[in-house]
Amino acid sequence: MPFVVANRRLASTTITARYGADAVICDVTSRGPAQWVRFSPFYPHGDIPVPFSPGITSMSVEGIWQGLKIFANADVDATKFAVTTMHGIKRSVKKLGEVLGHRRGVQGSSLLGYAEARREIYLPAYRWVLDYCLQHELAELRDLGTRWQVVFLDYETNTDIADLTRPLAHAALIVRYLQNEWPA
Repeated sequence: MPFVVANRRLASTTITARYGADAVICDVTSRGPAQWVRFSPFYPHGDIPVPFSPGITSMSVEGIWQGLKIFANADVDATKFAVTTMHGIKRSVKKLGEVLGHRRGVQGSSLLGYAEARREIYLPAYRWVLDYCLQHELAELRDLGTRWQVVFLDYETNTDIADLTRPLAHAALIVRYLQNEWPA
């Protein structure tokens, strides 16, 4: 397989030992180089449609995910949709209480559980970014994948959308997209 996901915290010597000295390393986190940071869910592409919220957009995918998250002591926070710095997007249980779910749209009356929110909010928002903001970069990655092993570095390595015990690696979604295996 020309595309794999690895933990960004691995030493470069470990990555080289696992994937070879010729592997192309693509850090797709918010700390990655300019060429690949655009794949980060925190990256402010702008005009990303907020699911179930006609006419409302967000600067980033993470802004949508955090903005629609509902806590015991806090409802939707639409200010997260406007964050352009890739910082200050996360909302914490320490300040806001237990996570109750994600609101099904800014004005929605129902809450989605974690699995449903992942499928109905996060995946469509990230797919939109891949479809409309990253086609040039994806073409470059396809080309690299024809010649070398491409290793996507991410803080998370969970590639299983159904595994709710750990956050999903957005790098896994890049791999699925490149291999035409987007989850149904």
